[in-house]
Parts: sequence; structure tokens; C-alpha cells
Amino acid sequence: MRISDRYIGKQVLLGTLYAVLVLGLVLVLGNLFKQIQPLLVDQKAPLELVLRFVINVLPLSLIYTIPWGFLSAVLLVFGRLSSQHEITSFRVAGLSLVRLSAPVFVIGASLSVLSLWLNVNVVPHSRASARQLIYEQASRNPDSLLKPGVVQGDFKGDGDELQKLLIEGKNGEWVEGFHFYVLPVSKTSGADLTYVHAARAALTVDKAKSQLRVKLQDAYFESKDADGKVEMVFAGEAEPLVIDLKNPQSGRMKANSMSNAEIRHEIATNPTLKPESKVKMQTEITSRYSFSMACLAFAFVAVPLGLQTRRRDSSRGLILSLSIGTGYFLVTMLADQFKTNGTATMVLWVPNIACVVLGLILFRKARFK
Repeated sequence: MRISDRYIGKQVLLGTLYAVLVLGLVLVLGNLFKQIQPLLVDQKAPLELVLRFVINVLPLSLIYTIPWGFLSAVLLVFGRLSSQHEITSFRVAGLSLVRLSAPVFVIGASLSVLSLWLNVNVVPHSRASARQLIYEQASRNPDSLLKPGVVQGDFKGDGDELQKLLIEGKNGEWVEGFHFYVLPVSKTSGADLTYVHAARAALTVDKAKSQLRVKLQDAYFESKDADGKVEMVFAGEAEPLVIDLKNPQSGRMKANSMSNAEIRHEIATNPTLKPESKVKMQTEITSRYSFSMACLAFAFVAVPLGLQTRRRDSSRGLILSLSIGTGYFLVTMLADQFKTNGTATMVLWVPNIACVVLGLILFRKARFK
């Protein structure tokens, strides 16, 4: 290994680590605390559960901050080397620009392998674990699900209905002013419109069935069928009103919380899976591989862009990296808008191909400057 490899490789690695930390603090933790706030403040979850939630969510940020950090580091390092004429010194000593860039490509390939491992093995498990932690808190303290004056709609129905829940206040183990609505998804769904009100209600959780069981006092039930017929019932006490909770371990999980093998098995064995859902699942697998190649693709474009930025006496290397990274991930997000797997796959790989092609063109120009 040449001295130049160690010199450039060390600066790129340290720059990447620093950029990942900065980008994580600026771009990720603000959004992370928004997700933690309902657990920590509204639901009064114990600190141990909150820390477990943070640990499970942090890997999600790495799939974005690692490529962004690497891109920023390469732009800034090669920009500095160019502005201080170190690149010129290396080239006078007989080292070509391609040879000087070798440690960048090695680091980029290594980070792509790391990103692939995170995307395929760690991140899906982290998503599923984070959702399970929220369910555990709901099971531990069921009334923490509800905040007075806030409509809670995170309950599942039978597929053709929506369930909404609202309380007016809390008094010890009881909630006051309990309102529960069952709404049809559409006018043609066939589901009845149902409204339940109780002056007071007590909540318990049946963990085995993933159900929230509600004991009602001074209750009023009203239902309206598709024909407009209304039925009303009054009761001094009524129990149990059963509401299904979203236990991540029961039923079908979201594609981003499933492993590649689980997604392929779901596509192959589920005859009721809609075509658009199948495309989204296939796109999820493709996106994991395409995102993982971002670091290697950025290696092609970052080196010549870094040199050009400093030759123009500009200090916009970080801004340029943020612009490229933002454009890269925005284009890949468009894949969700397409209804065929072939089109979505093409869109997901276009940013990588574009970075490589543009990088080769810029490398060719930079070699003769």
C-alpha cells in the first residue's frame, strides 16, 4: 500500500465518520425525537423502553447518512487536496488521478457492502422491533394509547371499516367521555356506521388475542346500516367492547419490516395479494440493493466534482453533496408511484447508473487538466 493510499484513505474515513455524525444530528435526531415524544411524554413509557426504541430506530438513519457522509467527505477531501496543490504534487510524482482515487473506490465498495448488510438484515428487523415496542407499551399501560381531545385512529377493522376513538379526559384508572366510531371505508363497502358513547370507561388488554377490552358505564350505542335504518341502545353498564390492536406479530406485516425471504414467500403463497401490493413488495427488495450501491456510485462522481469545486475557488462542497444526495434519494422515491415492477426497478437503478456515467465523463476531463 502506497503512502498516498493511507493518507487519502484516512482522511476520507475520518471525514465520512464525522459527516455521518453531523448529518445524523442535524437531519435525523430531530425527527427521531418527534417519534419518541409520544412514548416518553404522552404514554409515559419507562426510560428502558425508550432507549430500546432509539436503538432500533437509529439503524434506519444509517441507510441515508452513510452514503451522504461518504459523498460529503470525498468532495471536501479532494477539494482541499486540489486547493492546496497536493493533487498536483502527487501527479508530478507519477501518480494518475485514477490511481489516487483507488482508496476512495475501496472505501466506497466496503461501505456499500456494509449498507447492503444493514438494508437486508438489520433495518427490516429494526422496523419490526420498533413497532413491537410501541405495542408492548400499549399492552403494559392501555390507557396510554389515548390522549384527551386527540382522535386515535390506529386500530384495525375487518378490512372494510375504519375505527376511531376519542376520550375527553382521564380520572385515575377510568377514562371519561368515551367516544368510539366505526366508519365504512366507502359507501359501497357494506359496513354499518356505528357510534358508541359512554360517560366512563375502563380499559384492559387481552394480550393473547391482541385486543383492547373496554368496560362501559352509562353507555349509548347507535348503528346505521346501508339502507339508512338507525338502531339505538342504552345501557347502564356494558362489557366488553372489543377493539383489535395492531400487534406487529399477528397478521401480515408491512414489506419494509419483512426480510427478503419473507417478502418472496408472501408473494408466492398469498393468492389474495393485490397487483399493486405485489409491485410494492418487489420494489422494496430492489430498493434495498440499489440504495446499498449508493456509496460506490458516489465514488465515481465525487472525486472529479471535488476537484472542480475547489478549482473554482468555491467552498460549497458540503452544499453540493447535500444537493446530490437529496436528488438521488428523491428520484428513488418515485419508484412507489409506478404500477409495474420493471418500471420501478429501472427508476431505482437510474441514479446509480447516472452517477457512474457522469463520473466516468468527468474523470476523463479531469485527467487532462
